Amino acid sequence: MKNRFLGMFILCILLISCKEKSKENPPNTATSTSKNLPPDWIAKVGAKAFPIKEQTYWVNDYGVKNDSTSLNTEAIQKAIDDCAQKGGGRVSFQPGIYLSGSIFVKAGVHLEIPKGVEIRGSENINDYPEIDTRVAGIEMKWPAALINVRNQKNVKIDGEGLVNGQGKVFWDYYWNLRKEYEPKGLRWIVDYDAKRPRTFLISNSENVFLEQLNIQKAGFWTIQVLYSKYVTVDGVTIRNNIGGHGPSTDGVDIDSSKWILVQNCDIDCNDDNFCLKAGRDWDGQRVNKSTEYVVIRDCIARAGSGLFTIGSETAGDIRHVYASNIKGLGTKNGLNIKSAITRGGTVEDVYLENIEMDSVRTFIEVSMNWNPSYSYSKLPEGYDIDSVPKHWRTLLKEVKPKSKGIPTFKDISLNNIEVRGAKRAINVNGLENSYITNFHLKDVHIQAATAGQINYSKNWNLENVSLQTDDNSKVKIEHSPGVQLPDSLYIQ
Repeated sequence: MKNRFLGMFILCILLISCKEKSKENPPNTATSTSKNLPPDWIAKVGAKAFPIKEQTYWVNDYGVKNDSTSLNTEAIQKAIDDCAQKGGGRVSFQPGIYLSGSIFVKAGVHLEIPKGVEIRGSENINDYPEIDTRVAGIEMKWPAALINVRNQKNVKIDGEGLVNGQGKVFWDYYWNLRKEYEPKGLRWIVDYDAKRPRTFLISNSENVFLEQLNIQKAGFWTIQVLYSKYVTVDGVTIRNNIGGHGPSTDGVDIDSSKWILVQNCDIDCNDDNFCLKAGRDWDGQRVNKSTEYVVIRDCIARAGSGLFTIGSETAGDIRHVYASNIKGLGTKNGLNIKSAITRGGTVEDVYLENIEMDSVRTFIEVSMNWNPSYSYSKLPEGYDIDSVPKHWRTLLKEVKPKSKGIPTFKDISLNNIEVRGAKRAINVNGLENSYITNFHLKDVHIQAATAGQINYSKNWNLENVSLQTDDNSKVKIEHSPGVQLPDSLYIQ
């Protein structure tokens, strides 16, 4: 009897010990999207607070003119440089309108754009010096952004003022060049030849805050986070559809960067609202830098091409992504994953939850052969490969073997999603040699005009999912083993 009681006592002690140990060392869920569990790395993303000197450097003391017509690039830069050389501090503006070309924020500097201040980007492309950078997936010479953080650490940019890219002149330039290029078979290169300034560029930098800013009319992408880590974009409002609809005016682009936090943002643009990228084709595979550990939460996506877009530049891999509590209002696509058969790379471990969409075009849009006229480079007859610009040759360089160009999409989880007024519920198209695998939908409810299709996919798991269509259609499924949508899914 004593031995029995002793054995039971030892067993209890062991069970309690194991339970306490499991609390101390919780399971790693960074790759557990198949179980519909949020990842455990969320709390580690974003910039960390750093000390900033209390000294304020007013740009007005450096000879600026806030009359909206005088170019103030040199004076603003002089204030930033002076602040950085003396150990950092705050650089700020008295109320007014300041016209500027590219400025470069340095380590230890807090650039403040307070209420009552408007920074206007110059409409002269020569006021944005060309730098070595990456644009739309390839490394090339391209104009610097209006406000740049390059090769720096511990930088903060904030304020309730306005940053106006004055992009209309650059939009018009693009459309005119496209009309010239398309008849020549050069659609694939026009985006690279039509050089336009980004509004913010954070490149090769660490621990950067971009907060509480109002941004409008970007000439090209609004905020690009490139080759950087531990960056926070918080409370930013973007309005790029004022005075027209600018081409490629993405909201926030996370490009081959890690440990990034984007939150409390409200974006209205004419391209992807929130987008993850990792390089294009041969050049993207050469660089081979991934985008990983990205959190996007508590945001609004208005007009634009994608509430949440991955691609089309996927060459360096995109993984470990968490998006939560985002509202899509009139956005073209909800979840938009796109690539091409020359890109390569893997998109995996993507987790979306608590998403509301109203009046979107398509809830889930997935393509491995996206926009062929843009995605595939071919030199038309009459051009000499040895005489075309260097970035043309970069895009024309083939990925070999061709199998390296085939992308992989897998392990995507969507949880607690409500979709109303969509034109189409789903349009998912893999490839015969690259199936889209392991999609997990839980508590997803869709109301759309029509159902859509799923091609070349496998291993989909649905739990408490419903679809109501205006035309009473059902999702067309082809070449998709393991993808079975029961009749109970459809609400008449």
